[in-house]
Amino acid sequence: MLRALGLAVLLAATTIAAAPSASAVTRTAVGGGTGIIFRLKPTPETPTSYYICTLTAVGRDSAGNLVGLTNAHCFIDEQGNKLVGERVYRDTSPAGTAFSPAPIADSRPDLETGAIGTVTYVSTPNNLLNSGPKGLDYAVIKLDESRVAPTSTVGQVTITSIGAPPANGTRMCKEGHRTGLTCGKKLGTNGIWFTHLIWTDGGDSGSPVVSGQTLVGNAWGAQHSSPILSIIDAMNTQGGVGAGFHLAT
Repeated sequence: MLRALGLAVLLAATTIAAAPSASAVTRTAVGGGTGIIFRLKPTPETPTSYYICTLTAVGRDSAGNLVGLTNAHCFIDEQGNKLVGERVYRDTSPAGTAFSPAPIADSRPDLETGAIGTVTYVSTPNNLLNSGPKGLDYAVIKLDESRVAPTSTVGQVTITSIGAPPANGTRMCKEGHRTGLTCGKKLGTNGIWFTHLIWTDGGDSGSPVVSGQTLVGNAWGAQHSSPILSIIDAMNTQGGVGAGFHLAT
């Protein structure tokens, strides 16, 4: 599978202060474009390795759960295991730009807020560069509403609606934690995905791709994205957390 944008990091040992008591936790804004960090080893407080990606969107399902979406390949380990149950944190490092990407070594979990959610479903990854089954490459995260609140604006992107990818040649943009806002024209389609000239880098996996303020897809690298309407259809068919997904208000 293509893993270039869901980035694994190994670090020298670093000490991070422990999280405060639950009574001190405040709700943190998260939305499409928020950086996330997970697979923190050996512990979230003293990680020597971790992975980073970006949320595609935050919404609610038909059961009222607050739900975050990102890429599936973020939560598939080296043996191909899908990491359902993985706890996810917000990345506290400032978002970067295309000319000054966020330093990978600066990524750290938001221990004050604590884990913002748990992975409940991992789809088939894209497998663009191998012979594996081709998937929409999305993951579903059930968010902890006692810790986070949805926001429609992250960085320079505001998401107010969901729709289909625009016509070829239309300018679209993505907001990723690693490289911030980058834009480029839609090129066409490649099987179940659409293609474009939007720049992405490691850590941008899952970035929302928008046309104006309309969310049209999730970015996963090699100038490819999966249509958000196809992802929503797949979640509805799958059932459970994420089914009936719509933007949070």
